[in-house]
Formats: sequence, C-alpha cells, structure tokens
Amino acid sequence: MRMLRLAILVASSALGACHATVTRSSAAPASDVAFLHPFGAPTRPFSPAVRVGNLIYLAGQIGTDVTASGAVVSGGIAAETKQTLENVKQVLGAAGLSMDRVVKCTVFMADMKEWDAMNAVYRTYFTAPNFPARSALGVNGLALNARVEIECIAAAK
Repeated sequence: MRMLRLAILVASSALGACHATVTRSSAAPASDVAFLHPFGAPTRPFSPAVRVGNLIYLAGQIGTDVTASGAVVSGGIAAETKQTLENVKQVLGAAGLSMDRVVKCTVFMADMKEWDAMNAVYRTYFTAPNFPARSALGVNGLALNARVEIECIAAAK
C-alpha cells in the first residue's frame, strides 16, 4: 500500500510539473499568426486556412462543388474524394502553395469500407513516395452528410 501511495504521489507531482510547464508557455505572437480568407469573409465560424510561422493549417474540406449550389457532389466516394482534394488544392493555391507542400492529412470517413476507393483517388494528388503523413478514422457523421472530409497541414514557402 505504501508503494502505491508513493507511485500516486510521484505521478501527481509529474502531472503537476507538466501542467505548470504548459501554463507558463506563451501563445504565438499575433504577428506570427495570419487568418487566411482567400475567398472573402467566411460565411461560417471558421477560417479556410491559418498560417502560424511556416505552417498552414487548412480547415477540413468536403466534396462540395464551389461553382454550383454548395452541395456535396454526387457520384459516391470517388467523386467526393476528388472534389474534396480539388477544394484542398484550391485553398492551397489561393495561399500560393501546391499539393507538394502538404506534410500531413487527416481523413475522416463516414464508412471505412470505402477506404480502398478513397485511397485510389487520394494517391493521384500526391507524388510517390513522398506522400504526406496521414491519419484516418471512421466517424458517425460529417457536415452535409458527406462521405469524406480531409484536413491538411502544409509547409509555407
């Protein structure tokens, strides 16, 4: 029992020290952060991209057709993945970047059974073997009932 108390005390002390370190860290200076609005003022409560230092964080994109009604394109997972990545490409282009600057992606899928079909389209947007680092997960639902959403981090020039 004494060893258990000691282990809890040590763990608590370590967590306290970690918390103190986190709370003492300062936020990035405002001059280091730029909210990018390449298509005008946002209509929803998020920015399409935010630059922090030499990294650009893109908001998650879904397969909406920007030239039409803003609805998700029809045609299933392949069509949605293609339009999603075209939307990523458009945001990057507006920031003066291309897909080869993407270093990390997170893929959210409504149905992981569509993984292979999504990957078939996804791989065409990047040059092997230099694919971005990536995480993927199945989700319970996406905005506008999309099948896929992809968010990216890109290195600025």
